[in-house]
Amino acid sequence: MLHHIDYFPEKPEGADAKMLGEEPYIHPTCKVRDSKLGSWIALGPNTSISESSFDDYSYTAGNVSIVWATIGKFCSIANGTRINPGNHPQWRVTQHHSTYRRKRYGFDTVDDEEFFGWRKSHHCQIGHDVWLGTRVIVMPGVKIGTGAVVGAGALVTKDIGDYEVAVGVPARVIKLRFPKDQITKLLDSQWWEWDRQTLESRFNDLLSIDQFIEKYC
Repeated sequence: MLHHIDYFPEKPEGADAKMLGEEPYIHPTCKVRDSKLGSWIALGPNTSISESSFDDYSYTAGNVSIVWATIGKFCSIANGTRINPGNHPQWRVTQHHSTYRRKRYGFDTVDDEEFFGWRKSHHCQIGHDVWLGTRVIVMPGVKIGTGAVVGAGALVTKDIGDYEVAVGVPARVIKLRFPKDQITKLLDSQWWEWDRQTLESRFNDLLSIDQFIEKYC
């Protein structure tokens, strides 16, 4: 279940780690604007999430920025990661943000909503069970498939497929996590959609790929 939340704490308070549950855990230093958060999730210190969806069991380690993105279930997002940093209008004479944040600079009484609409149209999609390493940057409009891994410091400018492992600047795929036949079976199982009771009863089977496939595929 996704909860629609706006949350702007005035000052840090409370402990870093909490027992997770149906209600999202949001560290007091986080900022959440017009976003939907799942259950059993944790947003680490100084995470900022705006106009995005962040689904069940996913977490950020801290200092993460997420804008205009859909994050699947069971995702692990490491410290310093940025998903969908803002584009600038390179086609204009000046790409400075005074051309679209016009009110701030006194150039107009309204901002350039058409430009902001263009930005929002470049939505990022992160599948289920994705691991984004420390300081990964996912550029606007990129899609990362279920089960993918992106190595620390990578700059993701192109789509990454299901269960692919990508590293580097720009990121390039170096291998698959599992053989293709196992990947097909994992995707068909859609284990990330299991309810809580099923997850608890089958939890140990998630620790072995061979055991899992034998029992559920």
